[in-house]
Amino acid sequence: MSHIDLSDLICEKVKNLKAYQVETVEEGIKLHANENPYPPSPELKNLIRAHLENLDLNRYPDPDCKRLKEAISSRLGVPGNQLVIGNGSDELIQHLMQVFCDDGDTVAFPEPTFAMYSILAKGMGLKTQTFELDGKWDFKAESTIEKLTSGHTRIVFISYPNNPTGNCFSRTEIQKLIENFEGIVVLDEAYYDFSGQTFLDQMKDHNNLVILRSLSKIGLAGLRVGYGIFPKILVDEINKIRLPYNSNSVTQLAATELLNNFSLVQKQIDSIKKERIRLLDELAKIKSINTYPSDANFILFQASENGEKIFRNLMENGILVRNLGSHPMLKNCLRVTIGTRDENDQFLDRLEKAI
Repeated sequence: MSHIDLSDLICEKVKNLKAYQVETVEEGIKLHANENPYPPSPELKNLIRAHLENLDLNRYPDPDCKRLKEAISSRLGVPGNQLVIGNGSDELIQHLMQVFCDDGDTVAFPEPTFAMYSILAKGMGLKTQTFELDGKWDFKAESTIEKLTSGHTRIVFISYPNNPTGNCFSRTEIQKLIENFEGIVVLDEAYYDFSGQTFLDQMKDHNNLVILRSLSKIGLAGLRVGYGIFPKILVDEINKIRLPYNSNSVTQLAATELLNNFSLVQKQIDSIKKERIRLLDELAKIKSINTYPSDANFILFQASENGEKIFRNLMENGILVRNLGSHPMLKNCLRVTIGTRDENDQFLDRLEKAI
């Protein structure tokens, strides 16, 4: 029998957290995680498979991810020495907090937004400062900056488009924030491929701007690939605390092939965007729900009542969406990922029966 009560050794900041929970179904239609509903094309699979033969899996991966960075540089037109590869963009969010924040410092983000900003900050013993979005899911830079300044905020995270609301915030207000906030502005452009909107061209003029991207939303969620575009000086600081070999060989290979043959995944992105238009139109015909515009690969909608009941009914019938109703600003709200045409039709049919 152990003589140690392990709970006494766990630090308080971890004890007070709750694990990130995701509902799941063994079989059915998964429209809850903002993934690409289409598997990699046969052409892309063949390219990856051909190179797998040459991987020495007994050796550690390239710690600098040189070929992957070259593929990103070629696609975006940014120097490789401004890139950091992450095991998902969540890892890079955590690294930014590690680099810029001491215990008790403050990070900020809008409300509602991507939950991991708060989860990671609290897990590191940091304070969080939120600023509520208005009725159009947007914010005003002037009042936001005043709030951030009074709270001694080091970093502000902006999901662009915002998850879970789906919209891109006003470019004018974000521009004001970048120009006037005396701290780091992180634009999380995880859904860029569905919005086409970016602040990448602003990086040359603003050394407090960081942009994060992800390949999870366009086809490689199972491999966890994120990357950040940083001012060069920040790359050196991030690399001081980045774990070695944080991106494995298979991930680097698959991500490189996807980026070098992007037309193969662009077809899928185009299909998702086309379905987004159709799904928005169909949801708008259902009188008992309110649907919000989307620049992402998901749609936020609000039922007039019984959002939890609708969520459970969908799940019991093999359709999983994201239930957001526990958030005070998202009562009776659900978020649905854009699926294939057949998946979307089944979702619409079951939703109308559940309401």
